[in-house]
Amino acid sequence: MSTSPLHVNCPTCNATVEWKTENEHRPFCCERCKLIDLGAWANEEYAIPAPPEKQWSEDPQSNHSLGPDTLQ
Repeated sequence: MSTSPLHVNCPTCNATVEWKTENEHRPFCCERCKLIDLGAWANEEYAIPAPPEKQWSEDPQSNHSLGPDTLQ
């Protein structure tokens, strides 16, 4: 039984791409689309959601909850 190969859309240009090991650019259709996507990550156009980091204050008294006591 022969199965047809999986087809996906290129994340950059939306072209149909055959998902196979011979396609070194998958899920992208070509090197150009792969580099465009990499550039978007490098320019911080994409981001993975994360909780905000606690900020240090100039006032040492307000940083007491961020000190070594919180590590115990």
